Order: sequence, then structure tokens, then C-alpha cells
Amino acid sequence: MSDESSGTAKAGGLSRGDFLKRSGAAVGGVVLGGGLAAAEPAWARPNNPGALDASVETITIGYVSPLTGADAGFGEPDPYVISLAKKAFDKGFKVAGKTYKVNIIEKDAQSTPSVSAQVTQQLISGDNIDLLLATSTPEVVLPAVGAAEAAGVPAVSTTVPWQAWWLGSGNSLTKPVPYQWIFHFSFGVGNFFDTYTDMWPQVPTNKTVGVMYPNDSDGNAIRGALEPLLTGAGYKIIDPGAYEDGTTDFTSQITMFKQNNCQIFNTFPIPPDFTTFWRQAAQQGYTSMVKIAQIAKTGLFVSQIESVGLKLGNKLATGCYWGPTWPYKSTLTGISNKELAAGYEKRTGKYWNQQTGASMALFDVAAAALKASGNPKDKTAVAAALKNLNVNTPLGNLHWGTNSPTKNPVPNVVATPIPGGQWLTTKKGSGNPLEFVFCEHKDDPKVPIQAKLKPYN
Repeated sequence: MSDESSGTAKAGGLSRGDFLKRSGAAVGGVVLGGGLAAAEPAWARPNNPGALDASVETITIGYVSPLTGADAGFGEPDPYVISLAKKAFDKGFKVAGKTYKVNIIEKDAQSTPSVSAQVTQQLISGDNIDLLLATSTPEVVLPAVGAAEAAGVPAVSTTVPWQAWWLGSGNSLTKPVPYQWIFHFSFGVGNFFDTYTDMWPQVPTNKTVGVMYPNDSDGNAIRGALEPLLTGAGYKIIDPGAYEDGTTDFTSQITMFKQNNCQIFNTFPIPPDFTTFWRQAAQQGYTSMVKIAQIAKTGLFVSQIESVGLKLGNKLATGCYWGPTWPYKSTLTGISNKELAAGYEKRTGKYWNQQTGASMALFDVAAAALKASGNPKDKTAVAAALKNLNVNTPLGNLHWGTNSPTKNPVPNVVATPIPGGQWLTTKKGSGNPLEFVFCEHKDDPKVPIQAKLKPYN
């Protein structure tokens, strides 16, 4: 079933006009707090491609992501990925026979919508960026792209379910209105549905799913779109209702899941909330009943699983929107996914992080759009190039516009796959406490399957 059928998701009452006002133009008069003026690490400062003559014109790219706060796991690969992009641009970037310097300015959104809006406004008004890149969670991306749309700055974003991106910005699935400046690539609710219904039958269950979706952009989009799809596929959904981010007592939800013998559990929380919930679920006896624990938004990175504890984290299932076994590479750097993951592990001493590929893809898209524009200093030309852009990335081919061989769900959006798998504890001495294995690949058969899903209990 396609994502187009998921038109019942709600935008939380935020109109398109309110979206632009709150996240863009309305931010212009905000006085930035002292916390935003703190010294940034060396890698996060504007690069200075001094090898080029001072007369060479500069393209400025702004990059917004969560380096700190609840969603900081998404920002872990930033230093590595941005260093690769800067290296690729260091000797100059040629467009229509003219060579440009490329300056990348990174900002920490601190996992907070207000900060994301503020730092984006800094990039737009203070740094006069030519192109904005934004990634990871609606809390970061929606304010950033809203500011870009309001200001007339081309922007590309990723790692937000596309329905949450589209509906959260006040648009409609039944009567979609194309944006002029902002573009997106990411998995969607239909991709989660494909993953779950392809992977869950690998473990015998009673097909009763306890769902816990928050009262935020992700949760509202998932509740409105995914629940009907799962019900139509024969799953019984037990939904105790939306909860607020930061909830500290999940006893009522756990009790309902136990009373209904929910052998499958599915959630889309911010990472700290899942840690709180899963530990309480273990204390109250629910985790011992679970046969499939399917999590999203959290559980994507080793650091998030470790925060739960290796015992409780072992065999947690999740989607994975990029991995080193994917048979693709970065167009900008020429680096294969295997090399990309190995480089990250060597540089950080950590297990590969799936956001690495998505963030690298942002720079592939940026380079392709700037080159296709013919004039990277003309914002209208860059936005026009994005409308039909076709570029190969670590996530595979991304193709916007009506000529795309795979039908795009709404204007300005390319849906990408999120194959399913699970975390498994590794043997002592392996170098990593956990490893991720792919268990299904319905939306991209080129991604190798590595193992069959193991039951949580």
C-alpha cells in the first residue's frame, strides 16, 4: 500500500500560514539568548578555503541539526560528514565554467524548535546563506524549513517522516500545494507499514499491537496514518492515547498493554521517553510478554540502545534508513557506503551511525542542485533546479519532479526506504557491544538481508 493512502493524518491544527509565520518571518525580531552565542567547536565554524584567490565568489551553505539535547544521537556523525564535504569543496566548486568557494556554516538546533528557528534565522539574515540543509526530527526541521520558505531561501531536509514534514507544515494530502523553496527526502508512513508487515510475520504472535505515540508532529502523523493501515492488514491496535513528551510515569499505558496481551509493541518517542518507558515496562512485567518490540525515532543508534541497557536493548527491532551494506555511494565525494561507515568508525571509535548516510546525501543533493542551477548565487535558479533534480546518493537515487520513475507522494518530496532489522548483542572482544542486522528489504531489494528477526522473548 502506498503512502498516498495515508491521507487521514492530522497536522495538529497548524495552518500553512501559521507555519510560515511561526517558523520564519515571526522569528526575525527575536533577540537571541546567551546560550546561542557560546563558542562553537572548531569543526562547526565556517570553513575558510584559503587556497583560492580572494576574488573568487563564495557559495554559503547553512546546515542545521541537533548536536545536543534529546535528539543528539542524530548529530553524532556531523563532524565526520561535514569534514568530508568541506574537503570535497576545498579546491573550489565549478558551475557553468565558473569556480566558486564553498563555505559551510553549521548550527546546533539543540533538539528544540525555538532554537532551530533562531539559528536558521541567523543563517538567513546574518550569514546570507544561498542554500539551507536541515536534518533530523520535526522539532529541528519544521522550524528551519519554515523560516526558509518564508524568507525565499532554497532548502533541502531529511530524516523526518515525509507525512510529518508535509502535514506538520500545514499542507494537505488531499489538495497538496507545492512549496516554492523547500524540498525533502525521507521515509514515510507507507515505508514503515511495508517494513512492519514484511518483518513481523517472521515471529509468531497474536497480532495484537500496543502502540504508544506522542502528542507531537511524528506521533500525530503516525497515529492518523499507520494505525488504519495496520488494522487493514489484520492487526489489532491497542492505543491508550497520545502522551506528552517528557512524561515520567507510564503505568497506565503499561497496564493496558498487559491487560490486552500486546505481544507486539510499537512506539515513536523521543529517546529519553523510551528509556523511561522501557525500564518501567520491565519493572512492571510487560517486557517479558513482548515478542516483537518495534521502535522508531529512538533506537536508531548504539548510544540510544546503550542508554536503555544492553539486556533490555538486545533484540529491539527498528527501521534503518542507511547502512554500510547498501550498494550506493556519494556523488560529491565518490565514497562508497562501506568506506563511509569504516571512515566514521575509524575517526570516532564508535559503531557506524545510520544518520551518516542521510547527512552525506544532503550534501550530494546540495552540490547537484547548485551545479544544475547554472548560477548558485541565484536562489530562484537553485530552487528551480531542485524541482526536477536527479542525483545518486548513499541512500540510492533521489529524483524529484513528475519525471521520477518512482511516483513521488506529494510535490517537493522523494520517499526513501527504511528496511527493518534489529539490534543484537555481540560476543565479548568483538569491539562493539551491539550490532545491527537487516531482516527485510521490501522497499529496496538491493539492500542485503542478513538475518531473520529473532523474538524479543
